[in-house]
Amino acid sequence: MDIKLENVGIAVRDIEATIAFFTDLGLTVVGRDKVSGDWADTAVGLDGNHAKIAMLQTPDGNGRLELFEYIHPAAIETEQTRPNEIGMHRVAFSVDDIDAALEVVAKHGYAPLRGVANYQDVYKLTYVSGPSGIIVMLAQDLTKK
Repeated sequence: MDIKLENVGIAVRDIEATIAFFTDLGLTVVGRDKVSGDWADTAVGLDGNHAKIAMLQTPDGNGRLELFEYIHPAAIETEQTRPNEIGMHRVAFSVDDIDAALEVVAKHGYAPLRGVANYQDVYKLTYVSGPSGIIVMLAQDLTKK
């Protein structure tokens, strides 16, 4: 059996703001739609499921995020997860310039949780709390110059 990762789905509070955040970081919107109906109820397991969706792709074409903004049933606010909590943890991206990526993040009103770390002069990396509390890891490979 062949298997590959198709995408990571994330429910968000404001799909437009979240799209702006990720497209400014370099992802591309490859599709948008509104979904509802019996097929959506069955696939997701929610009665009356109705959502705005957007599929975003990394420039290399290998990574995708599917964003959902629920219209019905109403989205349920939760506390932002912490890095040591069980469950969905983070979305990680390699960047060629972490300082430039953090400038983009700052334009959207976000900042690193605690700063930028240097891992054995191999990676500079940080966790950012982004839109809807999504934790985004940014990592720059210092061995690639």
